[in-house]
Amino acid sequence: MRPKDLQVVGTELAVLWEDGKEDYIPLEKLRRHCPCAGCKGEMDVMGNLYKNPTQPFKAGAFEVRRLEIVGGYAVRVTWADGHSTGLYAYDYLTRIAQAE
Repeated sequence: MRPKDLQVVGTELAVLWEDGKEDYIPLEKLRRHCPCAGCKGEMDVMGNLYKNPTQPFKAGAFEVRRLEIVGGYAVRVTWADGHSTGLYAYDYLTRIAQAE
């Protein structure tokens, strides 16, 4: 399912889906679930996970500067600290919204 509208409202990302359902994802939660290889890591064929060392978030880490639709499957978020390598697939956004 694709979003019909994406907007930052205060400290949340508001997602209106094509079926009329709405999700509100706190921006801090969204950033902490960044799916890029640097944040989440990536596995080799042997199943070994490679990931950058955990670092404290910089000022602006939880502020959105830009939302960009990528193809028909994801959104790229550009954060105020310059990070923009994570592509949030639409099904991943739904999982983030539902996660505790």
